[in-house]
Amino acid sequence: MYDLVIKNGTVVTAVSTYAADVGIAGEQIAAIGQDLHGARELDAAGKLVVPGAVDIHVHMQMPLPGVISADDFFTGTRAAAFGGTTTIIDFVEAQPAQSLVDALAARRAEADPRVAIDYGLHMTLGPHEMDKLAQVPDAYAAGCASFKLYMAYGFRLTDDQMLRALEAVRAVDGLPVVHAENWDVICELVTRNVRHGRTSPHWHPRSRPALMEGEAAGRVIDIAALVGTRLHIFHVSCAAVVARIAAARRRGLPITGETCPQYLFLTEEAYDAPGIAGTLPVCAPPLRPQADQDALWRALAQGDLQLVTTDHCPFPKADKARGLHDFSQIPGGVPSIEMRFAAVYSRGVRSGLLTPNQWVAMCCTTPARLAGLTHKGDIAVGYDADLVIFDPHTTRTLSTATLHENVDWTPYDGLELTGWPAVTLSRGQVIVEGGVFKGAAGNGRFINRAA
Repeated sequence: MYDLVIKNGTVVTAVSTYAADVGIAGEQIAAIGQDLHGARELDAAGKLVVPGAVDIHVHMQMPLPGVISADDFFTGTRAAAFGGTTTIIDFVEAQPAQSLVDALAARRAEADPRVAIDYGLHMTLGPHEMDKLAQVPDAYAAGCASFKLYMAYGFRLTDDQMLRALEAVRAVDGLPVVHAENWDVICELVTRNVRHGRTSPHWHPRSRPALMEGEAAGRVIDIAALVGTRLHIFHVSCAAVVARIAAARRRGLPITGETCPQYLFLTEEAYDAPGIAGTLPVCAPPLRPQADQDALWRALAQGDLQLVTTDHCPFPKADKARGLHDFSQIPGGVPSIEMRFAAVYSRGVRSGLLTPNQWVAMCCTTPARLAGLTHKGDIAVGYDADLVIFDPHTTRTLSTATLHENVDWTPYDGLELTGWPAVTLSRGQVIVEGGVFKGAAGNGRFINRAA
């Protein structure tokens, strides 16, 4: 007799699809078979039983000058749970005089009492960390198995700094994750556009060209190849980056890439919406033309991109509005954490472009394996019982009324999806059922990915 059994469902993993019951004992999957029984039984007839989704790129309560992202660690992880995501990875950014381990402890103090699902953290290595690279082994031992490197913003590393950072991460066999854009070109184009009065959001993508996103990706891939390290490229927005990643992988280099819902469901025409509406979808890299969106879907289908994350980082309308007359002042980021899993199913699987197994691979299994989440992202005995009963027939029209993110807009307003999570379990506990949140702040745990 198991504590809980999910009965009569169709189990879908990254490699197989079959009818089975799933038995849970405590926090782990204890059995997969037929005619299992438990103290509590959930009927999944007509539904899919899939691993809890894993989102390795989110920004909860992220501070920018004068603003902070709208979702804190509770509201953001609660929204994630509604959408079938059971593990996230956020970020640590050390202060100039702060050690990496102290920065990690401070970020955990913010997250631990608030998270409703399990989480990990990437350690950011910016210019201020160049004299802290000897601390990378300590950060790894404390649970940060991945390290964020920027080619943009105040965190931007020059090429020689990138070389040194990649060497330090390689030495501990960590995963470098990179924001790839050409910051020098961006700054020059922004300055020119603003100087000539071209200040509406229309000029945001025209100041961050896809060609130069591709250049930056190619450059960091080449530096990683020189160092001899694996590399993961965040938030790919365009065909130019896909081409660099695909070419590197054909050469046998351990390069992976992700894209996000905003690039799969929106285009740069969104920036031409009147008034504040045009400011809302500002993010970086920016939205691209339809041709790039089509290329990203093909890349997912063909395996040239390996996963879908969100880069979830919403700001309310009032914060976005501060850049209404100067696009360079708009805080970048969009909310996608709740819709991602279902949206990829609805647009990708139901159209026949993706198989159900590819869907699970890119939203659950591959991100877990890439990030070192050794007991997440799959349905197997001994794995954490992070599971979703997914109803492939439920329809959901997205709006601020149907989503649970702590923000007063969604870029997907009116988008109708077919397929939505019916039940979400985190380590064997039902935390969402029938559209009702049954979890609690602090129920999530920090996952030490160096263990």
